[in-house]
Amino acid sequence: MPADQSSRPPFTLVGIDHVVFLVDDMARALRFYGQVLGAVPGYSYPALGMEQVWCGAALIVLWDTTHPGAAAAKPPVAGGRNVDHVCIATSPFAPEAMRAHLAAHGVEIEREATHGGARGMGHSFYIRDPFGNKLEVKGPAEYPDGRAL
Repeated sequence: MPADQSSRPPFTLVGIDHVVFLVDDMARALRFYGQVLGAVPGYSYPALGMEQVWCGAALIVLWDTTHPGAAAAKPPVAGGRNVDHVCIATSPFAPEAMRAHLAAHGVEIEREATHGGARGMGHSFYIRDPFGNKLEVKGPAEYPDGRAL
């Protein structure tokens, strides 16, 4: 980082405001994010085919590419992607309870891992929503500074 203060931006970063996922079945998307992840409804833009759901203090935006108002949402390359995954921070959970919950909803666990994130080292489950978007559902830090005790 340069020491010259004039090169610094005129703002500070606060966190992630929202993530936008392209979907092709809004009812199915809302069921997944509501029932599997517990997200609650946020803002709605029916003219655009867009619904937003709260994910803690951030929003997940669901944009239905089959809706006439979503012409700008269609990716330039069919099947193309430009995001690997989004990490959703959660409250503490028992891994066995998470496995049972996901299985009850027919959600396959691609990978489990314990590694670092913005809140420290914690347990994560990697899953996909019904549209192929990869999500990392990550519990809180097991130890806050990233070092084993």
